[in-house]
Amino acid sequence: MIQTLLDYYRIPEDSFDGICPSVNVASGDIGFFQFGAKNICYGRCQSGVAGDVTGAGEFDASKDVRRDGTTIQLPFDFAEVVQNLRRERYRQKVIRRREMFAATEPVRKLYYLIRACLPVLVRRQLQRAYFRDWKELPFPAWPVDLTVDTLHEAFLRLLMESSGTKKVPFIWFWPEGAPSCLIMTHDVETSAGRDSTSKLMDLDDSYGIKASFQIIPQKRYKVLDEYVCEIRSRGFEFNIHDLNHDGHLYHERTEFVRRAAEINGYVHQYNARGFRAGAMYRNQEWYDIFEFSYDMSVPNVAHLEPMRGGCCTVMPYFVGKIVELPLTAVQDYSLFHILNDYSIDLWKQQLALIRERNGLMSFITHPDYLIESRERNVYESLLDYLRQIVAREKIWAVLPGDVDRWWRVRSQMRLVSQGGKWEIVGPEKEKARLAYATLDGDRLVYELAGVSS
Repeated sequence: MIQTLLDYYRIPEDSFDGICPSVNVASGDIGFFQFGAKNICYGRCQSGVAGDVTGAGEFDASKDVRRDGTTIQLPFDFAEVVQNLRRERYRQKVIRRREMFAATEPVRKLYYLIRACLPVLVRRQLQRAYFRDWKELPFPAWPVDLTVDTLHEAFLRLLMESSGTKKVPFIWFWPEGAPSCLIMTHDVETSAGRDSTSKLMDLDDSYGIKASFQIIPQKRYKVLDEYVCEIRSRGFEFNIHDLNHDGHLYHERTEFVRRAAEINGYVHQYNARGFRAGAMYRNQEWYDIFEFSYDMSVPNVAHLEPMRGGCCTVMPYFVGKIVELPLTAVQDYSLFHILNDYSIDLWKQQLALIRERNGLMSFITHPDYLIESRERNVYESLLDYLRQIVAREKIWAVLPGDVDRWWRVRSQMRLVSQGGKWEIVGPEKEKARLAYATLDGDRLVYELAGVSS
């Protein structure tokens, strides 16, 4: 339980040696409950659980936290709940009948068989019908779910209050004290998207943004060595996008193992570090077979993705040896063709919420869907807005591979006391910054050492 908190904040390992957090879980039932007014959790809880997410409000675990001297007793296992949310282990309990039907193998095979023959307008009408209830989904929270991050803050606050600690040092989330992080990624779906890659790189470059390109290695289009070299020579990143994007990667374990071996082969062939599955399909319990360094297939909240769910955090996290960089902003295709929204208002709303929590702002846009002037103009507006906030707020705007490397080195850093002062030790420590979590009434406030937040 404490280790989960240590991993998130990188606080000193002996910060709460005098405090004994324990778990009181009388029931083995797993279900939904709340911790406070808005934080829906999934796991075992002594306060009780609901079998359906809509009943979570009947069980508020925050009312059953017990304190006795140096002992804090939670009615649930903090680490278990965090893992359940990040790994989307609640998904089977929130899937609606329409999604269950659409996810069956016969339906998927039929859709992908006739997809190429369907007119674009027909496909979009089918997709809008599928997503028609997205506003009614109560969990994860739209447009950004911060449950995992809020739980960490709440648990740290409990420990501080119980120990009488007013200020706890930790290693800041991003290098050089950056307030938050930004990554841009482009999934290349078709040969038309591949052929417009150069123009998209020109556009990104004109606004000072570098991005990663996720390329489908089989069937969709040819991937020439010259294409790969052009992306990398211009300072962009080349990653693998599924195997053939047919929607069946995770359908069955034996076939998945075969396909994963082929994906690993392409990872090594192209010396790629990152991966994203087609249509954001995912099963984090199977990631142990993969040999890439980081994944980008898990949305923060997936109301507008074929596979619903979401990891409920705006921070990277480890899935075994793989770093997960969650998608935290709505995709361009969903914005344009599901919501019929040709503004950047929703993106700005999501970015504001993420920046308030010092999180990762991550985007997927597609060269395939930015060819027409209307969509391209919206994307230019986004780039212009991103350029402004990056410059004004000194946001860390980098490639996904840079975030992967940083999250790995940060996980190896430690805070030690030297002569009454805190010192960061570990690889690339010169990039890290000391920060403090401070109690401000019933709030937890972050501040960089020597700088007010």
